[in-house]
Amino acid sequence: MLFYRAALPLSRATLDYLAGVVRRHRKKIGSCWRKLSPGRQALLVLAHLRTGETFAALAAGFGVGTATAWRYVQETVALLAARAPKLDAVLGTANKAGHAFVVIDGTLIPIDRVAADRPFYSGKHRKHGLNLQVIASSQGQILWVSGALPGAVHDLTAARIWGIVRRLAAAGLITLADKGYIGAGEPVITPYRGRNKPPSQKAANRAHARLRAPGERANAQLKTWHILRKLRCCPWRAGQLAKAIHVLQTHEIGG
Repeated sequence: MLFYRAALPLSRATLDYLAGVVRRHRKKIGSCWRKLSPGRQALLVLAHLRTGETFAALAAGFGVGTATAWRYVQETVALLAARAPKLDAVLGTANKAGHAFVVIDGTLIPIDRVAADRPFYSGKHRKHGLNLQVIASSQGQILWVSGALPGAVHDLTAARIWGIVRRLAAAGLITLADKGYIGAGEPVITPYRGRNKPPSQKAANRAHARLRAPGERANAQLKTWHILRKLRCCPWRAGQLAKAIHVLQTHEIGG
């Protein structure tokens, strides 16, 4: 078996933060001796999430069993996901911070599934996956990530299932969204649709797209973590993984 050194495009601060989470958890549960230190466990998890490395490859590289690598990842992802911000708290903070608006957008996390799994098939994307709803600031910072729903669920339906539209209205936050959210009502603003639109509506759509663009890049931030580019584990873990990555991404950009 061959081994080689590799680098992760992540800061030392992110590693130190995650190592601290693991260290405090071990102390809390009175964990006995483990083969990997909190720092090494944190590094293993970051390698898995950032590069999508398999458990077998991680186990070989870190000198542990495959089952142990799996347990380390499951434990750490759960700890991170539990630290993800709640929607009401996020909207309250956005209001206090004076955000002019927020952006809501859905993203599909592809999964390794066959055509028979119809509920997971997204006609829009023409692939199987899980629907995640993401709320971002006007500068493109991820503010909140939802749980996972089957890819066949429409974005507006998903937003209603998670209570997003109702809570946005209660918070009084102007929200920009694409055509997938037409019919949401206030405070969600969507582009005009239809052919042969008058010049005023075309200009409004262009302005809407410019304002929404930075927020849409929040989804791209999630996909820089390769584990979300195609999920090969249980599909229902997509939501927990995305929440964990949201926490790490926030620390990575210094939030």
